[in-house]
Amino acid sequence: MSIYIVAILAALVVIVFFVIKVLREYERGVIFFLGRFQKVKGPGLIIVVPPIQQMVRIDLRTRVLDVPTQDVISRDNVSVKVNAVVYYRVVDPERAVIQVEQFHVATSQLAQTTLRSVLGQHELDEMLSEREKLNSDIQVILDKQTDAWGIKVANVEIKHVDLDESMIRAIAKQAEAERMRRAKIISAEGELQASYKLTEAAGVLRHEPHAITLRYLQTMIDMSHEQNQTIFFPFPIEMLSMIKGIADTRKSD
Repeated sequence: MSIYIVAILAALVVIVFFVIKVLREYERGVIFFLGRFQKVKGPGLIIVVPPIQQMVRIDLRTRVLDVPTQDVISRDNVSVKVNAVVYYRVVDPERAVIQVEQFHVATSQLAQTTLRSVLGQHELDEMLSEREKLNSDIQVILDKQTDAWGIKVANVEIKHVDLDESMIRAIAKQAEAERMRRAKIISAEGELQASYKLTEAAGVLRHEPHAITLRYLQTMIDMSHEQNQTIFFPFPIEMLSMIKGIADTRKSD
């Protein structure tokens, strides 16, 4: 009699092991009844009756997909190596199981193709300076194409854009030339502004004769503060006017 009790208990344990399933909060079970989709169950305790029912367990947490390094030729014919990372999650377990086989692999392959396609439409300068815009473009395209699989692409980030050594040197030379160009323009603008100010100063000094005297004295004071051996011989500015008057009189004679 005890043997039968043990056998019954063992059978119950086996039935409980295969029939009762526990799904965590982030898991869902896609149930098939005789091969046909029945419903999505979970989380918590669910019952699956084998062999007429089968369950496919789906994780709803955000997954991180590391896109391998891709060889990309930009629109200006520059060869670069680019890799990225994609964050996505399953929002519809039914479609993720029924509409595509191995949705993780499918999303990975689609991400690689989209990365090459999108970056190939832009120039190298855009890849380096407009990374946020490129991330957004790739994310929108991926999200639109994976929507039929019940996949939501939350974010795409381009990690590295690797260039050849020759291209790095060329970019460095270009940046140096650009800085020199800006420096020359700034210097020329400074000279132009200085010429305007000097013209204004000359006009003020022409209309105010005593202003040149004050400027002369201020220059002497400024130079006297420096540690040098310069010797000043004050010269009355009025004598310059007298000398100029005498010179003009001789020319008129």
